[in-house]
Amino acid sequence: MIRDERFYSHSYATPDQRILWEHTLRRTTTLYPIARRDPIFTPLFVAMGLTGTIAGTTITTASIASAIATTALTFGLQMLMAPKPPKPEDGKAPKTQAIPYRAWCVGTNRMAGAYMLWESLGNNLVAIQAIAGHPVSAYKRFWLHDDVVELADLDAVGQRKTSGDPYRDNVYIFRRLGSESAAALHYQNIIDRYADKPASERLWTSQHLGFGQASVALLARAAKAKDQQSRFPYGVPNLTAEVDGAKCWDFRNAAQSPTNPATWTFTKNSALILAWHLCFSEFGERLDYTKALLPTLDLWKEEADICDEAVPLLGGGTEKRYECNGWDTAENSPKAGLNAILATCDGHLVVRGDGARILTVGKFRESRCVTLTDADIIGHSIQYDVLFEDEINRLVPKFTYPEVDYATADTDYFEDIPAQINAGRVLSEEAEYTWVQQWRQARRLGKREWLRIQQKVNGSIDVWNSGINAVYSRWVRLATPIRLPRLDGKIVENRRAVVALTKGGFSMDIKAHPSDIDVWIPATDEGKQPPVPPKQSKDNIPIPVINLVQSKANGSSVYIRVDVIDPSDDSLTPTVRFRLSDDGTGNPGEWVEQSFPDAVPSGGFIKMNTNVVPSNKLLDIQVAFMTSKKTGTWSLVAQVSSTVDSTAPAVAEALSWTSPTFSARAANATASQGRTAYLTFKIGTTAQTFAAATLINKLAAAPGDVRYVQPTPVAGTIRRLWVQPENGSGVVGPTAYLDVTFP
Repeated sequence: MIRDERFYSHSYATPDQRILWEHTLRRTTTLYPIARRDPIFTPLFVAMGLTGTIAGTTITTASIASAIATTALTFGLQMLMAPKPPKPEDGKAPKTQAIPYRAWCVGTNRMAGAYMLWESLGNNLVAIQAIAGHPVSAYKRFWLHDDVVELADLDAVGQRKTSGDPYRDNVYIFRRLGSESAAALHYQNIIDRYADKPASERLWTSQHLGFGQASVALLARAAKAKDQQSRFPYGVPNLTAEVDGAKCWDFRNAAQSPTNPATWTFTKNSALILAWHLCFSEFGERLDYTKALLPTLDLWKEEADICDEAVPLLGGGTEKRYECNGWDTAENSPKAGLNAILATCDGHLVVRGDGARILTVGKFRESRCVTLTDADIIGHSIQYDVLFEDEINRLVPKFTYPEVDYATADTDYFEDIPAQINAGRVLSEEAEYTWVQQWRQARRLGKREWLRIQQKVNGSIDVWNSGINAVYSRWVRLATPIRLPRLDGKIVENRRAVVALTKGGFSMDIKAHPSDIDVWIPATDEGKQPPVPPKQSKDNIPIPVINLVQSKANGSSVYIRVDVIDPSDDSLTPTVRFRLSDDGTGNPGEWVEQSFPDAVPSGGFIKMNTNVVPSNKLLDIQVAFMTSKKTGTWSLVAQVSSTVDSTAPAVAEALSWTSPTFSARAANATASQGRTAYLTFKIGTTAQTFAAATLINKLAAAPGDVRYVQPTPVAGTIRRLWVQPENGSGVVGPTAYLDVTFP
């Protein structure tokens, strides 16, 4: 075999070499699916939420390697100046611009919005603030300046007043989700304040509806002169709100329709939020979901499930792998939000020539890895080290920390001390995860990037059309004993791929893939919770900082374990309260409190176990410290699912097909397996996944029970019949299937 690298270039090859090359290419491409040679799949660009390219003094999630391009030709140095979403601190003060930009938000954020009305009427101050240019899911808490205020019950005229010192009933707060009917959208209480004014001076009327716009309003009434300073210690009230943002279409839920937003639900899932931003948000890309999502919907479902995977925590319990919380304004292009969302899930987004989007989040899977051979590559430029000015020996992950009032904070950093000694100094960079609010998630993302930084191999390769599948894949295995023997058998990451006709097909930027990138050991990798500066409530009682919330099963019931950082004050009694996040009406339930006067600090934490709580429900948890006379300010809300049985049931057994009946038996539970409570039956093609298959029925089934269904026949075709077990807490087990031919 000819080993001269020039053999792969037509300009150097002899006639005999060209014949051999063409024979080799034909022999290679015949092994590939037809999609490799189909021109409709010509890629336009790859977008990745991976950090690693330096812009200025920080590693940015909107780096050149993650550049967003609208065509194959519009990428390059201008991406270094791509806009970024605002810092979380920027949202704490209402904007006072004449025509402010509209804001949008996903996940949970603290926002003040922009003033739509600000006027003094006699001894009243009225203010209305636009929070988001779309409906939001809920308002969770309110601040006046930096004081969290509790809201009392509605009074006789429908005004919701603050309770407790110092504001008492001198401040009233109103809110609109943006999804109310026209009759409820306007603020009648504000309108009434203008009732005695001429029509020309009424700045707010019943015509000021704000369809589809989330907003809040404040009505402050002056106190007596002697009480004014104590009632308003910081001057004019400044209102901010903790907001659950947009509802998104969960394409995994058959009850939700992409054309009916009323069926959508609030989510923090990065993949679902990205799909919403691409296709449904008026602040996003505004793509046609039938072209951008539906052709690759099975792949999107897989990524959404990975985002929801449970990651173990050092103190016990789990948290979801990837969550997204952030806000932006219309001042920035959709690319800014897109990159911020991708950064929360270490995401890779590619656009096919037919307009379909393919998302791959940060978890290596062999199914997303494609092999490139010597015959597929016609050129390369590989660097096996980096220049000194590009060296990084310390990486500091930065994220948005709710515990410090939604400000930017750092996690423990990653560093290479021998490399620092060799360089003679610390070469530190920051990895920005602005839309991440879980410090452990920021650490996981930071570790992935740190491992990439330590892989020095990077560069680009030129790929023939025969390698088009690799262009769409995030990971590429190189089978290149001739062209790239040092990388033969290695896996590289596809950082960006674009059409390059002058180079024979495609140009792909690559970087060596760390083999241990998915290894996560909480004991060594989690690090410490970022410090929270001591903060006193209005009664000089410290505000608790929650370290861990965990659901604990006890037979058929469940209780909640809550850990808070020890305030080192024996005079304080910790109190935990919980409520249903949704009591079935779309609103949260009533709070239930429990005090722990005998709680003993240990290892820097106070650990508490609640009484029995409702089973298999999503709960809101808060903690406060009490003195003998007063209860301090409640902590931030933490959420946990009170799962009774967190162990997945075993795969269903004895699958059988006797036309027209399909049957399966629920496996008997063992000590290491959950008890089956349901069997879900589906039917699909042999190319479909369980998630994409069509539901036949979901039947209750105890361990050992056999259940039967009759799928709708499709004459003369082969169909795959699926069955999936599920326990009483909604935890599903592995699927099983049977391929049958319908008569």
